[in-house]
Order: sequence, then C-alpha cells, then structure tokens
Amino acid sequence: MIIVVGNHKGGTSKSTLAVNLAVEYQRQGRKVIILETDPTVSTASQWAADRENTTQEPITTVRKTGRLGSTIDDLAAAYDIVIIDTAGKDSTELRSAAHRADLLLVPTSTTVADLDATRIFLSWMDEARDMNPALKMLVVISKAPTYWHSNHVETATHALAEIPKEIEFDLADTVIHHRNVYAQALSEGLSVVESDNSKAKAEIQLLTQEITRL
Repeated sequence: MIIVVGNHKGGTSKSTLAVNLAVEYQRQGRKVIILETDPTVSTASQWAADRENTTQEPITTVRKTGRLGSTIDDLAAAYDIVIIDTAGKDSTELRSAAHRADLLLVPTSTTVADLDATRIFLSWMDEARDMNPALKMLVVISKAPTYWHSNHVETATHALAEIPKEIEFDLADTVIHHRNVYAQALSEGLSVVESDNSKAKAEIQLLTQEITRL
C-alpha cells in the first residue's frame, strides 16, 4: 500500500502521523518504509536518526525530491507499506506521489484557516484522479482540543460536509487530539503506540485500522 500524507498547509501533523502510522504498521508485522520528500524540512529523517539511539526497531527512512514515480514503484515492490511524507505546499513531489498512491491521507486541524486550505487542497488533488482514478482521499481531523465542552470537532465536521459532493473523499471516524505525548515521542524517535498514553495509542491504532479497511 502506498500512503501519501499531504496538505498544502503546514503544521497539520503530517510528519507526526507519518511516523506513528509507520511504527504501528511495523508492529503488525508489515515491512514499512518512509519516503520523505520535503526539500527543506527533515522531520521524519531526524526522527528516524533519533530512533537509532533507542531500543525500538528502526524504521527505514529515505529522502527524495523531484519526480518520484520510479522511486515509488521500486519501493512499492520491496515494501508492504510505503508512507510518503510531503511538504506543506503544492509541489512536484506531492503531485507525482498522488499519481502513484493508493491513499492520500489529509490531516487538518479544526481552525477556519486549515479547513479552508483543506477544501482547496482536496479540489486540487481531485484532479490527480485523471492520472490515478483509484486514488482514495481520507481526511483526518488532527490537533483537536481535548477539553470536554469543545465543539471544534463538530464544527469542523460540518465545514467538511459542505465540500461539493463531486469531490469524493472520506472523513475518518478517528480524531487525533492535541496531546503533548505526540510531540514528546516525535522528539525522542518514538511513537505514541510505544508510550503509556492509552488515548493517543488508541487514536493511532484506530486510524491505522480505518486506513486498512478502505
């Protein structure tokens, strides 16, 4: 399976989700690789390097920019799961990856700016189906507030429901909340599924299950 994690808005948890999904799939016995394609930011690569200094099993992570078609084909032949971490912008890397992907995973926070950007992004990426008709798009709400009286997720869900029906995408049932453990684990080369935080662990495991069922 080829999973592209993308949004043309920065700060939506793309790299965080990429590395956490990679660890969860590896824990399930899958052969996993992360392909990092941002020419200026190396979050996933730094995470992978930090992971080498832990007792956890390493995750193979490589960097490549420009046109990715042949690289993705080679990786897909060698690995069960290829997770492509893209830059927070429209790019050659993002579009060439979308032409090869099984799934485009689109994280968005609950802010108006991020939701507006996601609506535009989905419209752009829907054009990738001209080259890849089988491409599925899954939006996941990320960085959701954790306080009990928040209506941010409900408001975001309603906003996403207003996207024109001709742009086909699914909205994940799983919501990724704003939890300190995500940043802490990322800085240590770890995943939240390797932590004691049962809520964060469940979020990643449930999202992985949703992706697998698509």
